[in-house]
Amino acid sequence: MKITSILVVDDDENDQFICEYTIRKFDPSIRVLKAFDGTEALDILQAETPDAIILDINMPVMNGFEFLDRYAQEFEVHAPIVAMLTSSHLGKDRERAMQYSFVKSYFEKPLQAEHLAVMAELLGD
Repeated sequence: MKITSILVVDDDENDQFICEYTIRKFDPSIRVLKAFDGTEALDILQAETPDAIILDINMPVMNGFEFLDRYAQEFEVHAPIVAMLTSSHLGKDRERAMQYSFVKSYFEKPLQAEHLAVMAELLGD
């Protein structure tokens, strides 16, 4: 299955730029939605459900784990794929993130075309 839309949740403008650039290079038809923290992301998700969410862990206002908790509690329908994209190398962060049934991948920054290929493959399953 093809990815048609991705929500990128990251507080860093440079990381947002790299994500959008990589996504556009991978497939220019993918619609890119952006949120700079978990609260913004939840607001966007009130209106639509993207095919995938790329989520950073360390953000102000609402971090990635706080977002995952609220997303799990408040939304009955989840994006088919949530992929963590973080600079955290901690195994405990990976383990914590992967406890959510909708979190399918955990990648280290920066986003790469290979990550998007994995997400597209997961979406096809």
